[in-house]
Order: sequence, then structure tokens, then C-alpha cells
Amino acid sequence: MSYHISEIQPADDKTICNIIKSVGIEHGAVGEGFGPSDPEVECMSSHYNGNNNSRYLVAKIDGRVVGGGGIAPFNGSSETCELRKLFLLPESRGFGIGKALTEQCLDYAKSQGYLHCYLDTLSAMKPAIKLYENAGFRHLAQPLAGTIHGSCDVWMLKEL
Repeated sequence: MSYHISEIQPADDKTICNIIKSVGIEHGAVGEGFGPSDPEVECMSSHYNGNNNSRYLVAKIDGRVVGGGGIAPFNGSSETCELRKLFLLPESRGFGIGKALTEQCLDYAKSQGYLHCYLDTLSAMKPAIKLYENAGFRHLAQPLAGTIHGSCDVWMLKEL
């Protein structure tokens, strides 16, 4: 399977919003305290890419957006970033796209001088957790103070 990863553009906003929300529903991440409910989901391109040391990438197969993932400061920190909204449509999983998105996001985080990368997710998302473990994230006993995703039940951190 051939895919292409690039920075999100305004034309991608509606599609990635639908992907984030549909994958959220698939895994029970619906309502307050879950990433798909964040206001930024409605217009990802205006919240990332050059804004505040953040970047959001989309993956495309045959020109069609199939998922994405991003990096943004965690609560405005210059040392800790957050891997955010890494979601893929079911038909695009298992081809290395999630791994490629994660690697490119972490490379960007390092280039911005971040020292740590945090993420929160759901225990039901076992393939994603395995991906993060393989990328060097370690499990935390509790979320970092200040997380807005209080409904998540898995918290991880990686030293960059």
C-alpha cells in the first residue's frame, strides 16, 4: 500500500474531522474528556502548522485522507509536547502509516527542542498502545497534571 504524508491543509479539515470523530465513536471516545470532542477538531489546520511549535500531518492514499496525527505543546510548555489526535480509518491500519506518522511527529518535536512527549489514549486501543510502546513511550501511573482528556485511561511519556 502506497501512502503520502504531508502537513494538513484547510481543504483537509472536514475529512480529518470526520475521521477523528468516527474513530472516536469506534473506540468509545465520545463526549467530554476525549480528544474527538476538542474544539480544534472542527478546523485542525488553523490550530497547527506553525502555530505555537505545533504541526499536524495527514496521511493520504491515492489522494484521499485516511488519517493523521500531530504534535502540540502540552499546556503551553516549551519542554513537553503532546502527541495528539493520531487516528486512522480502519482500512488504512496495518500498513505502517501509524508508525510513519508517529516517527515524523516525534522528529518534528525534537526539531522544536521539546524534551518529553506525552500522550493519553484508551486501553481499548491496543494496537495504538503497542505502536507507542515500540516507539519508546513508557506507561505512567496517572495523567500529567493539566490534561484536558480526563476520560482517557492510558497515559504515556517518552524522553526525546
